[in-house]
Amino acid sequence: MSEATPLLEMRSISKRFDATQALDDVGLVLRAGEVHALLGENGAGKSTLIKIMTGIHPPDSGEILLDGKPVTLRSSADAQRVGIAAIYQEPMIFPDLNVAENIFIGHQNRGPIVNWGAMARDAERILGDLDIQLDVRTPARGLTLAAQQAVEVAKALSLQVRVLIMDEPTAALSAHEVAQLFKRVDKLKRQGVAILFISHRLDEVFQIADRVTVFRDGRHISTRPRAEVTPEGAIRDMVGRKMEDFFHRSERAFGDVLLRVDGLGRAGAFTGVSFEVKRGEVLGFAGLVGARRTDVGLALFGVAPADAGTITLAGQTVTIGSPQSAMSHGIAYVSEDRRQLGLSLPQSITANVTLATLKRYLSRLGLIKPVAEQATAAEFREKLSIRAASLEHPVGQLSGGNQQKVMLAKWLNLQPQVLILDEPTRGIDVGAKAEVHHIVDQLAQQGLAIILISSDLPEVLAMSDRVLVMREGRQVGIFEHGVATQEAVMTAAVGVA
Repeated sequence: MSEATPLLEMRSISKRFDATQALDDVGLVLRAGEVHALLGENGAGKSTLIKIMTGIHPPDSGEILLDGKPVTLRSSADAQRVGIAAIYQEPMIFPDLNVAENIFIGHQNRGPIVNWGAMARDAERILGDLDIQLDVRTPARGLTLAAQQAVEVAKALSLQVRVLIMDEPTAALSAHEVAQLFKRVDKLKRQGVAILFISHRLDEVFQIADRVTVFRDGRHISTRPRAEVTPEGAIRDMVGRKMEDFFHRSERAFGDVLLRVDGLGRAGAFTGVSFEVKRGEVLGFAGLVGARRTDVGLALFGVAPADAGTITLAGQTVTIGSPQSAMSHGIAYVSEDRRQLGLSLPQSITANVTLATLKRYLSRLGLIKPVAEQATAAEFREKLSIRAASLEHPVGQLSGGNQQKVMLAKWLNLQPQVLILDEPTRGIDVGAKAEVHHIVDQLAQQGLAIILISSDLPEVLAMSDRVLVMREGRQVGIFEHGVATQEAVMTAAVGVA
């Protein structure tokens, strides 16, 4: 292979599923020792390309070249044999196996009799090469998400990986864990591995990528060296509009104080939190991992009730000891974990929209009134621009952005006064983020009091009228919109005088 020959090339790849053209004559070139970022909204074709690269789907047309020679990948085993592996946002870990067993689970060439000692030594060597400190005999069930991700990287190395696909690998990792992962990526680069990195986090892309490719609607839009790409340009390529259209925050007049919290606390979690939110106001919550912002939201919604302080709603002191109590007072909470805690993925859009308010749709005999349910779901589908073939479509088959809109619809159907949004744009593409921001802005204009908890600091600063900063379970400052800069908020969050 000459120096100019790509390690892997996807040439003129097209793929159609029924009426949907998932990929239309796209190309991608991966070089040894390079991190190549692939950007695009949900539905841009990224996942389809990965599945073709890993042998899950065959292309309808086009070819795959490895070391300049055509290859045919009929299965994931074929891809592994030529050194192509993928790790995903949710690690593919077997919880009842230990670390070493998970690393070597995909090896068909170790023979019918397992040499457990040799396997453990090989696992230790691979982890050592990656500077990963893990006991290889530890059951995977007890590993943190970051440790599981590390095992996935080690598994890829055990397969003598030449091309490593990383699909949203940092979505649920802390900043420290991301830094550790990036050190391992840098080590793989030095070993000559070609890395395809897919992420919605543009700051990470600009930190780690050597080149950047953008797909939109199944088509190749651009490929440039990182130095020639700006966040504004990348977003314009992804969504077809400018970055200034990304956030939606209107000037608006506030009403009276709707929610007041004084000295709120819960033993072992947080203490001394005090704030107020007016009708039509967005109060942002900022802080680093471990600041316990989500714990405040869970206390206000009664999932993990506070044991100190007072909550006043519309001038009346209230006690919130359960989610049912919070809902009865007009408080709704949109969880950061939509797949586990926010939605019933196998059920339809209609069933999810009415899930929190099901009693409204029961007849005197206790039977569900489907016509009323469907009318409500149809109304929210129109209001929030939920994209799906039908209202009976399973929520688990929707894109992340549309799942987020369904979860918003579920809680807006409660007709709340106070809306707590915990990481409302995590794991969704930039176009869907812009839509969620616009919805939040509209809700504030309608007079809702909104608490916005987000790890995305630009999002908090752009969308919030005031920003409350927490550090290690304590409130360390509240900043007005004009004063809340990234420097001021981060200084408070990290405790620098």
